[in-house]
Amino acid sequence: MAEKTYSTRVADDLLKDLLEAMGAVLIEGAKWCGKTTTAEHAAKSVLYLGDTDTMRRNISLLDMHPRAVLNGEPPMLIDEWQEAPQLWDAVRFEVDHRNEEGQFILTGSATPDKDKLDQIHHTGTGRFAWLRMRPMSLWESGESNGALSLADLFGGQSDFAVYAPELTLRDIAFLICRGGWPGTLSKRSEAAMLTVAREYYNAVVQTDMSRIDGVRRNSERVKRLMRSYARHQGTQASLTTIADDISANEAEKASDKTIADYIDVLKRIFVVEDTLAWNPNLRSKTAVRSSDTHYFVDPSVAAAALELGPDDLVGDLNTMGLFFETLAVRDLRVYADALHGKVYHYRDKNGLECDAVMHLHGGKYGLIEVKLGGERLIEEGAHTLNALAANIDTSKMRAPSFRMVLTAVGGFAYNRPDGVLVVPIACLRP
Repeated sequence: MAEKTYSTRVADDLLKDLLEAMGAVLIEGAKWCGKTTTAEHAAKSVLYLGDTDTMRRNISLLDMHPRAVLNGEPPMLIDEWQEAPQLWDAVRFEVDHRNEEGQFILTGSATPDKDKLDQIHHTGTGRFAWLRMRPMSLWESGESNGALSLADLFGGQSDFAVYAPELTLRDIAFLICRGGWPGTLSKRSEAAMLTVAREYYNAVVQTDMSRIDGVRRNSERVKRLMRSYARHQGTQASLTTIADDISANEAEKASDKTIADYIDVLKRIFVVEDTLAWNPNLRSKTAVRSSDTHYFVDPSVAAAALELGPDDLVGDLNTMGLFFETLAVRDLRVYADALHGKVYHYRDKNGLECDAVMHLHGGKYGLIEVKLGGERLIEEGAHTLNALAANIDTSKMRAPSFRMVLTAVGGFAYNRPDGVLVVPIACLRP
């Protein structure tokens, strides 16, 4: 059997840097996003806790002599560490006594529940570093040519005309529904690629929601919750709003507490990842909304939840715009990680809203509006960006490094006369 080609990930350099600085690195993220493959690429030895052939033996050995399984050549990968949380303290002990960096890589596709966390006696501060991985960005999966660098934009680049691959709306709709799952890249047909995201969704509904802590959860309610979350992606819908939406087809209304529990589990298995609100210094006294904005970790999960395919999205461009925003936020999060930054969302009480604010350590930030494309939508996005930028008190914080309308389609990136950048997503990279 031919060896699979490794697809370079943004996380590769981040992992390398963390291993040079810390004794152990924990890679977290959704199942199937490529954590294990990326870790294997950097590791010299591996312990697979999810291997059914050796799981019982390894767990038994861990119960008696946890350090005995940690004698592999460093950096040693421990895959799905949460299956044996007692390993955490054993790894910490080894890091302390070896007194060398780059000893262990741990991967996990779920945050352990409270009972398992109670078995851990040390936080790992000073020994562990954390690295979040997400599904592939378009640059990692090869759809973006990477001709325009966000790092360059933060560095002051403003004069450019960069060509982007000519993707159609149908192409973008397909990429939304396919998602950034590395396993899709080896599939030979479009149908097979689209099946991966649907089966990921089915696994979440049927097994992952209950397996994480042994609490049996109603799979039909999980489906309704994920459909509701998909309908409310890109919004700050309250728990009550989501509960009302879910309960429309239930005999008894689900409580806010129940819905909060279900959403918490989806977060713990990295299926949903909400965006925090950005709170800048403003010239006016406008109140800034502090609610998180709802997103799935990948737009394909939302498409699978609503049973939508590429042609469905092309037939409803308003809906497609919401899904494209989720894809754009996924990519921007990956690129922000590479630049040691985070992505936020801005909305104030007057309805002024900015889809994404990329904020770097040190205080630099960029304002980004996400639009499918077309002159009218680009103009709307530019108006929003200029209105927000004008309201920022630059005597108390920096001016934005750039204002960008990030589009789904368009043949090239360019700088408008008002300084707003118009950038197709298929030419962007960190």
